[in-house]
Amino acid sequence: MDEAYDVIVLGTGLSECILSGIMSVNGKKVLHMDRNPYYGGESSSITPLEELYKRFGLPEGPPESMGRGRDWNVDLIPKFLMANGLMGMFEKRRFRKFLVFVANFDENEPQTLEGVDPHGTPMRDVYERFDLGQDVIDFTGHALALHRTDDYLDQPCLETINRIKLYSESLARYGKSPYLYPLYGLGELPQGFARLSAIYGGTYMLNKPVDEIVVENGRVVGVRSEGEVARCKQLICDPSYVPERVRRAGRVVRVICILSHPIRGTSEAGSCQIILPQNQLGRKSDVYVCLVSWAHNVAAPGKFVAIVSTTVETSDPELEVEPALQLLEPISQKFVAISDLYEPMDDGTESQIFCSRSYDATTHFETTCDDIKDIYQRMVGAPFNFESMKRRQSHIFGEDEQ
Repeated sequence: MDEAYDVIVLGTGLSECILSGIMSVNGKKVLHMDRNPYYGGESSSITPLEELYKRFGLPEGPPESMGRGRDWNVDLIPKFLMANGLMGMFEKRRFRKFLVFVANFDENEPQTLEGVDPHGTPMRDVYERFDLGQDVIDFTGHALALHRTDDYLDQPCLETINRIKLYSESLARYGKSPYLYPLYGLGELPQGFARLSAIYGGTYMLNKPVDEIVVENGRVVGVRSEGEVARCKQLICDPSYVPERVRRAGRVVRVICILSHPIRGTSEAGSCQIILPQNQLGRKSDVYVCLVSWAHNVAAPGKFVAIVSTTVETSDPELEVEPALQLLEPISQKFVAISDLYEPMDDGTESQIFCSRSYDATTHFETTCDDIKDIYQRMVGAPFNFESMKRRQSHIFGEDEQ
């Protein structure tokens, strides 16, 4: 371990593993460490089921009705979205006209704007132009554009229009759903990016304690572990490794629910997402329900896992998600977790210590992707360019391998 690296990464959460993979593909010498003996950090999947019961202080373990413990891979952080059952909305004439407008919208082509100023017209005015009802607005803003609150309504429309275009283009690519979910749970994603980093020369060390982040003259120079120091120019980590450099930005409540049935009213779907818009609940933040099942190799045959989550706004977090829990009844077993959300206190450009944000209450990866791209730009001084990364892979493996 006593060598020099371009980048040291601490923690194997999804954000850290994606950045590790990108930096390795970019030719950086990367050392990736985790104090835990497993990949994933907060975004890991717990297996067998007995481990989940232990984690939540239920020593009696699961009943026999839950099936074999090793058949379960339960996500701790739900990041998943399916759109099954929503296509009926597209039959509404006014909404179809709105979607055609969005599909054709190009801020660099004035004839497509139809009098809308991308940087000046608020999204509220765009909805009014097409006379969309409140239910359709809620669906569009929260399920398609993935906004967490209604603050976006009074902001320039360009970002929301681009978000809707991304949804529509993804839906066209994948059919019934614009989203992907890995078999055996989300814990597989960090491992996939860890393997990408290893292919490009990255070094991984699990179960490796971090005794000290070494800083000289206000700038990171290395990491001390078990008497050795690995030197580096830059460091990436999750908030747990730098508690003195982060601040609490709120809390999130997540309730993992084990079911023996699909959610009512979802056409017996084995996977789905329900978003309860904040304005319909008299809240500031949406409430999310994410359902996966044995079909994804995350539960015993015939079983389902639903995760309810939201940003905590009161002193009784579990009561805040009660409207969502009622949709899931009967619930065989539930596990309640309330977590602090942390964000870095500075952008890291001075110390070259770049800390990711905690995973929020949303059940999609958009905010995580934004954080990853932001960290990347601060590290290298330029926006992330996926095409250049693909070209770099082609130079190494050849076009036929892509």
